[in-house]
Amino acid sequence: PRALRGLVRARVREAELAPLLRLETTRHVRHLVDAEGTLLAEVSLDAVRAERCAPGGERIGWSELEVELADDGDPRLLDKVDKKLRKAGVRRSLWSSKLNRALRTTAPMDGKTKRTDDEGTGHAVVHLEDDTPVSSGDHVLTRLRTQRDALLALDPAVRRDLPDSVHQMRVATRRLRSAFKSYRKILDRTVTDPIGEELKWLAAELGVDRDQEVLTERLTDRIGALPRTLLLGPVRGRLRIWTVARSAGSRRRTVAVLESKRYLALLDSLDALLADPPLRPAAAAPPEKALVKAALKDYERLATRIEHALGLPPGQERDVALHDARKAAKRARYAGEAATPALGKPAKKFAKRMKSVQKVLGDHQDSVVAREALRALAIQAHLAGESAFTWGLLYGQEEAAGKDRERELPEAWAEASRAKVRSALGS
Repeated sequence: PRALRGLVRARVREAELAPLLRLETTRHVRHLVDAEGTLLAEVSLDAVRAERCAPGGERIGWSELEVELADDGDPRLLDKVDKKLRKAGVRRSLWSSKLNRALRTTAPMDGKTKRTDDEGTGHAVVHLEDDTPVSSGDHVLTRLRTQRDALLALDPAVRRDLPDSVHQMRVATRRLRSAFKSYRKILDRTVTDPIGEELKWLAAELGVDRDQEVLTERLTDRIGALPRTLLLGPVRGRLRIWTVARSAGSRRRTVAVLESKRYLALLDSLDALLADPPLRPAAAAPPEKALVKAALKDYERLATRIEHALGLPPGQERDVALHDARKAAKRARYAGEAATPALGKPAKKFAKRMKSVQKVLGDHQDSVVAREALRALAIQAHLAGESAFTWGLLYGQEEAAGKDRERELPEAWAEASRAKVRSALGS
């Protein structure tokens, strides 16, 4: 079905879907009843047969027994049944599902796998070899692989419009881009820069719907906090009209992006990078020095932008500079997060400090975006013959909120830029 194909698109991409496994279950059901014939529990005995659909595919079979308590049943009965089953030689399954067991135990073996018996039944279980990171390159590739996997896992969630899925998918794209930029001494940028541009495109496409949702929620909360006497004109109606106009078709556009050849090519490029990493000589070095150096370089970049922004007079130029500083704070934070598996608590603390600065700068940018929207809403209201008073009032509130964040920034930066936070990294 088309809907199901969409949910696996990120995994199969342009490949043709084909049967992989045939799974057959024959179930026999028995009821446990008391002396009066009241149902206590249902016992299902399944005879399972699984066969790979490929020519010469492996066939396996096993039995499963499941006991389900009746409605309002006594859980203590399950303990008694469990005890009797164990005494009779029945063992608890280690598998989460029939399909999981069938796929793993019929999987073809290669040189990197070995099989062991499951539960003493003789059925094969695949165990992968250990991939513990040992070099700078290993750590960076582990970071990239984790975020690539996050993209793949979030794809069906975004298609299903699950809460926070778009935001989390954008976070994964940003972390990938930040890693490409932070680790240019480890990864060849002639390979990573083009992929980074495609990730930037994807984040922008995903952001259309998400940014509007966040902005509308912010303005709705602002309106809801005002006394009714200050709501002059059809304020809520005007906001709804404006939101609908800006959001029309955004959901369809998001799904269209995930179906596009450009997006699928991006996923292919990430897979290719991980399969054949463009590592530079520095990738072979121990991780401690390289990861610290990358984090501190991103910190210096942030420090330069913060100092530049704080030296500007209030106004549009300063707003732009603070937004640039916010992006630098995010990159420094991600560098700290990426270094945490190798450096431990010092890197985690560094990332936390960078996040605190990022939050202040992010709140400031939210106020800037809200002011732009409120000005547009005020103009629309005025042209429609409505009062623009409430929109002007809200604009003033957002302007005050932005100034509050600017006043908070020096203190937040002083705390985050303390020398001991950086020296603890091992610099």
